[in-house]
Amino acid sequence: MVSAQTTSSIQIQIQGASSDKGMIRVLLFSGGKGFPDQVGQAAKSFSLPPKNQQVAFTINDLAPGTYALAVIHDQDSNGKLSSNAVGYPIEKFGFSNNPKVYFSPPSFEKAAFPLGKTPVKVSISLR
Repeated sequence: MVSAQTTSSIQIQIQGASSDKGMIRVLLFSGGKGFPDQVGQAAKSFSLPPKNQQVAFTINDLAPGTYALAVIHDQDSNGKLSSNAVGYPIEKFGFSNNPKVYFSPPSFEKAAFPLGKTPVKVSISLR
């Protein structure tokens, strides 16, 4: 068991969901492997119902390190980011640091942030 002094937390605020339908799915990664969409590679995963087109929650008991968050608004609750015929996402998504996204997801490094002993606040705007 990890003692309370060696863990920290991330306070997460996600806004900009299209509606309150479906789930906001959040993946927390502690490295680039599997980022941004491999659930099995994520350190933690969460599914939360949006309220007023947003969610806020805290992840506790995390070891200090470098993390990145990937978020989708899974409106149809199919467990993945739905896209159109040419592969463009039709559901909203976002990443920690809100990096610019062009034709592919950002690298882990672009979305990564350090977590030390002090809790960190992360705000993600879905697009």
